[in-house]
Amino acid sequence: MAISRRIVAIVGRLGVHPMVRLPLPARRLFAYLALSGAPVARGVASAALWPDCPDDVGRANLRRAIWNAPDGWIVSTGDELSLDAETDLAEAEAAAGRAIGGHELSLADIKLLSSDILPGWHEEWVLADQERFRLLRVQALEAACRTMIASSQFVLATQAGSAALAAEPLRESAAEALIEAHLAQNNRYEAVRCYRSLSERLKDELGVHPHPSLAARLRPCRVAS
Repeated sequence: MAISRRIVAIVGRLGVHPMVRLPLPARRLFAYLALSGAPVARGVASAALWPDCPDDVGRANLRRAIWNAPDGWIVSTGDELSLDAETDLAEAEAAAGRAIGGHELSLADIKLLSSDILPGWHEEWVLADQERFRLLRVQALEAACRTMIASSQFVLATQAGSAALAAEPLRESAAEALIEAHLAQNNRYEAVRCYRSLSERLKDELGVHPHPSLAARLRPCRVAS
């Protein structure tokens, strides 16, 4: 009988496949190890997951989390722990790398890059990686949008551009890429609506207008800057 492929998802939400019951301590440990992507020393893991506890209490909590985890998912090698599973973060980073390198993305890739790491999680050990991945995915989606405009893949280009702008609504370069995708399809209404939404957000948040070059690009559509 074939062994089912094990996956721990942390992009968009925490999930496991095949589905298994995860008590809260095990959920946190799975998420931490999936985010680490490499074996982690027990002392490092316990300090990160229970930073306000004395070392002995943190290590006891870690042992309890391991005990609560389903059999076979967590591998202990010496003093180090790792997951015996693939992660969707590795898949997402690979897709981002392809996009930044000038390759097109599939709709599934765009959907994967449309979510953050563990949204709603605010623990110290996840914050830096959340910000790093958010910036990576926005850059990748914007790059994919421009690449697919050039290859006339306009539907996927607008999907990528929309996802980039949704992730960072004040990013003018993402709005520019999406506007170019709309104009390439002669969808002037969508292009103008995107520009006006950006203009309102920039004015409300920063008290500035979009770059003059973007308004100039839309001048044939009678957009006031």
